[in-house]
Amino acid sequence: MKNYHVLDLVAVILLLIGGLNWGLVGLFNFNPIMSIFGAGLARFIFTFVGIAAVYRIILWARSKKSA
Repeated sequence: MKNYHVLDLVAVILLLIGGLNWGLVGLFNFNPIMSIFGAGLARFIFTFVGIAAVYRIILWARSKKSA
């Protein structure tokens, strides 16, 4: 298995949390992040999920250039 940088691992975990959350919102109209943390902290978490997505897109684009 590849050696992952801590930031890579955090980004993947955030993307998994975000993906599961959106799946529950789409299927059941239930937002567990909002339910658990409230609106203020949920907004903060969603911001970091978005940043993680941008980070992974940049890494993906760089790996496509070098391949």
